Amino acid sequence: MPATAPTYRPHLLDPHSAEPQPVSPANGRSFRLAELYQLLDCQTVEVVRLTDELILIIDEEGKFRNPAYLNLLATYLWYQHQPEARGVDSIVGRAILCHDKQFR
Repeated sequence: MPATAPTYRPHLLDPHSAEPQPVSPANGRSFRLAELYQLLDCQTVEVVRLTDELILIIDEEGKFRNPAYLNLLATYLWYQHQPEARGVDSIVGRAILCHDKQFR
C-alpha cells in the first residue's frame, strides 16, 4: 500500500507579512525546485530542519540581497526548534514551512 501524503498544509512566511500564507505544491504532493524558486523569488534554496518532520525551505542567498529583509517569524520558529541557532544566525527573505515529504 503506498504511503499517503502528509496532511500538513505548507505556508509561505514572508518578511513583509505578519500572517503565514497557505500555499500548495502544483502537483498536490511535493514542491519542485522551479516552483520553489518562483515562490521564494530566488535561484538557490536551502533546507533548514526544525523537527524530524517539519522543514523551512529558504533562499540560500537571501543575505546577499540589497535590501535584505529579516524574516522574524521564520527565525523565531528556527530558534524555538533549534535553540543552538539563537544569537548565531537568522533567516532572511521568504521561507516555506512544510513537511519534509512535501519537498522532493
